[in-house]
Amino acid sequence: MRFLLDNPIFAMACQQFDQAADLLELPQDLRERTKWPKRLVTVAVPVRMDSGEVFVFSGYRVQHHLSLGPTKGGIRYAPSVDLGEVAALAMWMSWKCALMQLPYGGAKGGVACDPGQLSRRECEALTRRYTQELISFIGARSDIPAPDLGTDEQVMAWMMDTYSTHAGFAVPEIVTGKPVPIGGSLGRREATGRGVAFLVNRAAELCKLPSSLRVIVQGFGNVGSHAALELARTGARVVGVSDRTGAIHRTDGIDLAALQQHAARHGGVRGFPEADPIDDREILLQPCDVLIPAAVERVITGEIAGKIQCRILAEGANGPTTPEADKVLAERPEIFLLPDILCNAGGVVTSYFEWVQDLQSFFWSEREVYDALYRILEEALSTILKRVGKQKSSMRMAALMIGIERVAEAKRLRGLFP
Repeated sequence: MRFLLDNPIFAMACQQFDQAADLLELPQDLRERTKWPKRLVTVAVPVRMDSGEVFVFSGYRVQHHLSLGPTKGGIRYAPSVDLGEVAALAMWMSWKCALMQLPYGGAKGGVACDPGQLSRRECEALTRRYTQELISFIGARSDIPAPDLGTDEQVMAWMMDTYSTHAGFAVPEIVTGKPVPIGGSLGRREATGRGVAFLVNRAAELCKLPSSLRVIVQGFGNVGSHAALELARTGARVVGVSDRTGAIHRTDGIDLAALQQHAARHGGVRGFPEADPIDDREILLQPCDVLIPAAVERVITGEIAGKIQCRILAEGANGPTTPEADKVLAERPEIFLLPDILCNAGGVVTSYFEWVQDLQSFFWSEREVYDALYRILEEALSTILKRVGKQKSSMRMAALMIGIERVAEAKRLRGLFP
C-alpha cells in the first residue's frame, strides 16, 4: 500500500499522525491499524467530450476507516488530484469527524480534471460516470460523498440522481451538500465558512482582541467568501483577499458585496478596481489580526510562518500549514492557531445534520442547524484547550490526539477480526 501513496501531502498527514501517536504512546499494532486507509479505489472515467473525442479521466475514492460508522468526505475536481492526496484528505477527515464526535470515518474522492475547462454537459457526464463506477463502494450506510474543491450542489444532485436511478427510488441520503429542494439542509452551503468565523470570533475573545478585526483571506471560494462575509457582519474589516487569479489589498477594507459581483463576472478577484493588486505570496505577509488560508494544502511553509504578521491563524483549508511551519509557529506563542480539523469542521458537522434529516425525512430550520453547529464547535474548542493545558501541547497536536485517540479506542474495543 505504501508505494501507492507516494505523495508529499500524504507524507505530511502521516508525519502529523506519527507525532500525535508518539505523544499518545499508541501500541504499534493499534497504531498501524489506525493509520492506514481501509480501502483505496481507482477508477477509469471515460467521457465523450463536446468535440466528439472520448477522454479517459482518472477517478479516486479512499475510505480511511469504518470503525465508528460509514465514511464521509468530499469529492474534488482538480488537475492535481491523485491517490496520495485523496488518502491524506481522508485521513484528516477521520480525525475531524472523531474530534466532532460524529459517527463517521473519513473518506475523500476526486477526479483529476480542470472543471473550469469542462462544459456543463461534460461535467454532468463526468459526474454520472464517476458515480456509476463507485456504485459498489458508496452507500448511505457505507460511504457518503459531499462537495469539495471544484464541485458544488449541482454535482451532488447529479450524483444523487445517478445512484437513485440505479436503486430504483430516491436516495437523498447518499450525498450531502445537495440542493435544498431535493433533500439538502438549510445552512449547509455556508456552514464551513460560518464555522470558521464563529471560531475566529471565539479565538479573538480568548486573545482579548477588539471586534474590529483586520482579516486577510487566501481563497475566495465557498469557504473563504462565507467566512469573510460572516466576519464582516460581526464587525471585522477584510483588508486582503486572494484566489487562483490573483490577490488584492485595501487597508481601509474591501467592499465584499462589490467583490463578489466582480468575481462572478470575471471569474476571480483579479482586476477588482476598488483595491490594489498585490503579489500572491505577499498577501500572506501583510499585517492583520486574522489570516485565513482557505485554498489548498501546504501554503504556510516554514519560511512564511516566520514572516506572517497575524494574531490568529485560522485554517479554513485542509493541511495549509506544513510540519516545518508548525515548528516555527511553536516558537511564536503570540499566534493563536485554529487547526484545520477544528476550524473547517462546520461543513462535515452540517453534512451530518443533512444526513440525519434525510434518514428521518424530518427537516430543521436554519436556526436549529446553526445553534447545533455552534454548540458542537464550542465543545470541541473547549476540549482542545483543556488538552493543551493538561499536556502543554500545541493546538494542532491536541486536536489530532483527541481525534486519533477516539478512533484508536473504537478499534481496540471492536477488536481484530480473524
